[in-house]
Amino acid sequence: MTFQLDHAWVWDFWFADDGDTFHLFYLHAPKSLGDPELRHRNARIGHATSADLVDWQDHGPVLGPGDPGSFDETATWTGSVLRGPDGVWWMFYTGARFLPAGGNVETIGTATSPDLHTWTKRPGPVVEADGRWYEKLGTSSWPEEAWRDPWVFADPAGDGWHMLLTARADHGAVDDRGVIGHATSPDLRTWTVRPPLSRAGAGFAHLEVPQIATVDGQYVLLLSCDTPRLSAARRTAGQVGGVWSVPAPAVMGPYPVEDATLVIEESSYSGRLVEDRTGRTVLLAFDNSTTDDGFAGSISDPLPVRWSPERHGIVPLALQNEGTQK
Repeated sequence: MTFQLDHAWVWDFWFADDGDTFHLFYLHAPKSLGDPELRHRNARIGHATSADLVDWQDHGPVLGPGDPGSFDETATWTGSVLRGPDGVWWMFYTGARFLPAGGNVETIGTATSPDLHTWTKRPGPVVEADGRWYEKLGTSSWPEEAWRDPWVFADPAGDGWHMLLTARADHGAVDDRGVIGHATSPDLRTWTVRPPLSRAGAGFAHLEVPQIATVDGQYVLLLSCDTPRLSAARRTAGQVGGVWSVPAPAVMGPYPVEDATLVIEESSYSGRLVEDRTGRTVLLAFDNSTTDDGFAGSISDPLPVRWSPERHGIVPLALQNEGTQK
């Protein structure tokens, strides 16, 4: 059944798998706010568990904003979770700080846990946008310093750790600066910002919730971008936003985001790939639709997907006509 809360909207999410149980970490904010747009400034991280990615037991909030003046003083946003070499679980999350003068600065924080249930924040931020390659707040008309949605994974050759991020380049048209940011670490504690792993000018103002995965033996970069954040050229061509996939030549790219193909349209958003207990790759996304009852704010059931050589992207198995997705 769909994961939803009666009292709160649910949107971006990520998983950890301890081998027996799937752990869901999700953003939520109270429906009592009235306006769903206010959820971004009131986001907290919650936790739920499931044996099958369908039936969920909610465990409530696990992480919230920091003290006034801290890098995450406004809200805690999207991240990822992994187990370190010593068995400790690490959460990398986005700290949002909305400034009184306007604008939002995003940086990355960490928390650790012995059991995925109880989390302790570590001093932060651990990494922020570097102006040598990335746009900083105030250097363009864009209203935020985009440096969020960290996806952290081990180096394939065993040489430390990599972090992919939603970021913006320091050059190009304002509506076309979306890039995949990159940072590296030898130990999960200290991080060095690197140049982006994709190029500006690919047709996106931002590339949200990036994830690198393997589907049917093919490396795939999954990302999300809604219609208003597509470049003018893509919108003029009639394209719409949603969840996108990009064929990756290697796990570390470079990622040809200009070749992205749409997986599902933006009524579903912030897609995540995960392997279920049968070994199938499935996609989950949050319900981004709005009805007479307002913003849906729930997380879908798993949707099996496959790699399509014809489309150079992933497609849901339920899709009967690949030509309907452009």
